[in-house]
Amino acid sequence: MPAGACILTVNGGSSSIKFALYRMGDPPQRGLHGKVDRIGLRGTRFAFNDPARNQQDSRGIGDFDHRSAANFLFDWLDQQIGLASITAVGHRVVNGGADYHEPHRVTKEMLDELRRISAYAPEHLPSEIDLIDLIGERVPGLPQVACFDTAFHRHMPRVARILPIPRRFAAKGVERYGFHGLSYAFLMEELACVAGTEAAQGRVILAHLGSGASLTAVCGGKSIDTSMGFTPTAGVPMSTRSGDLDPGLVWYLAQTEHMTAQQFHQMVNHQSGLLGVSETSSDLRDLLDMEAADVRAAEAVALFCYQVKKWIGAFAAALGGLDTLVFAGGIGENAPVIRARICEGLGFLGIQLDPTRNKSNEPVISADASRVDVRVMPTDEELMIAKAVGRITS
Repeated sequence: MPAGACILTVNGGSSSIKFALYRMGDPPQRGLHGKVDRIGLRGTRFAFNDPARNQQDSRGIGDFDHRSAANFLFDWLDQQIGLASITAVGHRVVNGGADYHEPHRVTKEMLDELRRISAYAPEHLPSEIDLIDLIGERVPGLPQVACFDTAFHRHMPRVARILPIPRRFAAKGVERYGFHGLSYAFLMEELACVAGTEAAQGRVILAHLGSGASLTAVCGGKSIDTSMGFTPTAGVPMSTRSGDLDPGLVWYLAQTEHMTAQQFHQMVNHQSGLLGVSETSSDLRDLLDMEAADVRAAEAVALFCYQVKKWIGAFAAALGGLDTLVFAGGIGENAPVIRARICEGLGFLGIQLDPTRNKSNEPVISADASRVDVRVMPTDEELMIAKAVGRITS
């Protein structure tokens, strides 16, 4: 991106940092972007794409923890564009708790609250707070904006937010929050653009299927329920996260395996899901390649498709029917065979895929005779962050 004022978006995950530079406009225009991946693991990698200079690269950079990876990224950006050219930074923050729902300029009071609730999302919040702190150290006074992944779900009906445990915990903020909100907000805006306001105001199920996966039921443009709950570990099985489990397992494994709370947390977040069932890979592409010869891989794929299908059925019931089903995320956008297996047997809901359209990843993959419009949409969380930063800092 040529020299000049721009907004930096930062999307920090448990093992990655995605970034993008935007020129403000309507909509904001993305330039230089990329990510640092495999943070905290062997072989941390860095990749970028600079369309203005027609440059791109992907390379190993060592074995980095979060702070080292962030410092590497900011040093590199300083060399490329100069940190002084960045006018504001927008962050994806997984959860703002009860106090922070809408995008908000970062303050000391906000950071104190995020630190207080960091146990809500220990896989994400601590590293996201560290990124905010580090930028504050590197460029003091630079405006920073937090965009909360829970915001899209804040107006879910109370019955969809309550957890069936003693009520006193709800007073401490223990409820179903839901996540992937930035992605869902983008998808709803995009649906209104490509299918019209009537479609966006109808009965919609959004399936954000990637290494982290969730589904959301939307009616009248608002979230009425979602598969993730108090933490992003809940819902459908994911790459390494278990999804929903019988809570009795905690006591059982403590008694039979002497498993501590920390070990259980590690297991359900990093050793379960596709990886746990297959015992080989957390990547659905690998498992599809292996499923014909490895029953463990086949069962992992089947479990993922089965659980997503169940959530679609449950949400169709909550919505009183279904008008539009949207697939997004790395799996949702790029895995026709997974979409086909999920939709198989859902004809009673009015879902019928066109095999040719589905195989080609066309924007609309439903058959002409399908009562439900089934779509594939690339999502863009970073664009939603850039828009929020522009509104707040303009």
